[in-house]
Amino acid sequence: MELGFAGSVGGYPRGAWPGVREGWGWKDAKATASMVTNELSLILSMMTVSPMSTQDAFETSRKLRENVERVVLGKPELVQLLVLTLLAEEHVLLEDVPGLGKTLAAKALALSIDGKFSRLQFTPDLLPSDITGSMIYRSDSREFEFVAGPIFANVVLADEINRAPPRTQSALLEAMSEGQVSSDGTTHHLPSPFIVVATQNPFEFEGTYALPESQLDRFLLRASVGYPTREIEREVLSSHRDGE
Repeated sequence: MELGFAGSVGGYPRGAWPGVREGWGWKDAKATASMVTNELSLILSMMTVSPMSTQDAFETSRKLRENVERVVLGKPELVQLLVLTLLAEEHVLLEDVPGLGKTLAAKALALSIDGKFSRLQFTPDLLPSDITGSMIYRSDSREFEFVAGPIFANVVLADEINRAPPRTQSALLEAMSEGQVSSDGTTHHLPSPFIVVATQNPFEFEGTYALPESQLDRFLLRASVGYPTREIEREVLSSHRDGE
C-alpha cells in the first residue's frame, strides 16, 4: 500500500512533512501512517480537553478500526488511514484497479459509525445537480422544494471521479471544503461527520478528465490499496463460501 499528502496538512505546506516529497510524494504506508498518528497525538495534546476525553477518543478510534477490519481483511493500514481521515474531517483519494475493496471499505466505515452511506458513480453525462440536488416544483403546494442529492450523507463514495467532466467535479469543491451546498441562493449544510472517499483507476486514462489542482488540494491523503496476500485471498474465499 502506498500513499501521499496533498495540499496543506495540519498547517504544513505541501511537501513540508518529513520524508514526503513535493506534491504527491509516495512513502511506505506504515511509516507514514505512524507519522500521521504522531501528528494527530500532538494536535490532541494541544487541545483543551481532559485526559479522560482524549483517552476515550483513542479508545473509540481503536474500536472503530477493529470493527472495519472485520470486513476489510488484510488491509490494516488502509483502515487506519480512513479512520484518521474521518477524525480529521478531511477526504481521501484511493487509486487502484477495480475489485480491491475500496467500495467495501467506505461502506464498512459508514456502517461502523451508524452513518448514512452514499455511492456516486461518476460518468461523462453526470450533472452537478445529480450530486448536490435541485429545486423541484410541487404541483400540490405550488411551491419549489429543494430535493437533496446523494452528497447529503456521512460517507460519500465518489467512484471513478475522473470520468466526470470538470464542471461536474467542481460540484464537490464547496461540499468538501465548507461542508455545505448552495442551490438557488440557499445554503444547505451537510451532515456531520462528512467524508468523501474518491476512487480512480490510475492505469486507464481513455475517456477520463484529470483532477484540477484545486480539487486535489481538497484531499488530505492519496493512497493505493494494493493486492491482498495469498493467505488473505484464501480467507476471503473461505468466508464467501461459508456465507459470511
